[in-house]
Amino acid sequence: SAWHRRAVKRLPAGQRDNVDVKLKMDHKSDLVFLGDMKPDEISYRLKNYYKFIFVRNPVERLLSAYRNKFGEIKEYQQKYGVEIVRRYRKNGGSSAGDDVTFSEFLRYLLDEEVERMNEHWMPIYNLCQPCAVRYDFIGSYERLNADADYVLEQVQSPSFIRFPERQSWYKPVTAETLHYYLCNTQRRLIKELLQKYILDFSLFAYPLPNITSEFCRQ
Repeated sequence: SAWHRRAVKRLPAGQRDNVDVKLKMDHKSDLVFLGDMKPDEISYRLKNYYKFIFVRNPVERLLSAYRNKFGEIKEYQQKYGVEIVRRYRKNGGSSAGDDVTFSEFLRYLLDEEVERMNEHWMPIYNLCQPCAVRYDFIGSYERLNADADYVLEQVQSPSFIRFPERQSWYKPVTAETLHYYLCNTQRRLIKELLQKYILDFSLFAYPLPNITSEFCRQ
């Protein structure tokens, strides 16, 4: 069941007047999951709560997860990186998991069962099940601020509640960065990966990335 992946954010009493918290959110401790509730409580929320999700271009999302998790977060390097290098690199047993290549990450995604994936790279289709839940609104990363403001308006949030500004530590994926990674990765890997995430592309109207030779010469 994927019910445990849907969550409700609860702000501690002392933080309700300020959602612009300059911290990286702990996805486990800061969220209340539907899986922790009784069936009737789940049913009530799915029927009566305002439900929304935010989606992102699948390739940009995966590249962002790769750069952040394996380039900056030691816990991910130790939990996933060490195993990825051991599995896909000859004589990679001595790696600390902080040198995973993008190609190795993609090979790992191709071999991993979708339902066992980490939430940061599981397809949104499986993570949020848009065909099973009638969402009231689907926002996008590309229109993040405007869509977030719309959601706050729809839930009639107090005027002092605002969507937080981008954190100073965040390193966005630029068009140049995406071009570099796509054009320095085997096309076979990318084409196979696109099929694994094809529902995210089609359901949320994202175009498949251009990986032609002409594109990569630019």
